[in-house]
Amino acid sequence: MTTVKQSDFQSFAEFYPYYLQEHTNPTCRRLHFIGTLCLFAVLFGVLISGNWWGLLLLPVVGYGFAWVGHFFFEKNRPATFKHPWYSLAGDFVMFKDILTGRIRW
Repeated sequence: MTTVKQSDFQSFAEFYPYYLQEHTNPTCRRLHFIGTLCLFAVLFGVLISGNWWGLLLLPVVGYGFAWVGHFFFEKNRPATFKHPWYSLAGDFVMFKDILTGRIRW
């Protein structure tokens, strides 16, 4: 496996291999998946109920699960701190890749 260094990425395509390298622990990936699934559930609940205050829960459920995965299982620092938008996109792409079987659950 080639190690990708964290640097100033020019595109998401350059960033995503680094993102995956930072998510090799299965428990960390599962926590990301659960957090993203919860994010979609909260968003759905907000849209159905019209209670827009529920949007305040999105970062809590989205990042809460992921950060537990990084700090306690992966033992690294989340990419969110240096690359917030690429990291957010990475969460959604990894979620899709797990759903489609491209990445192991």
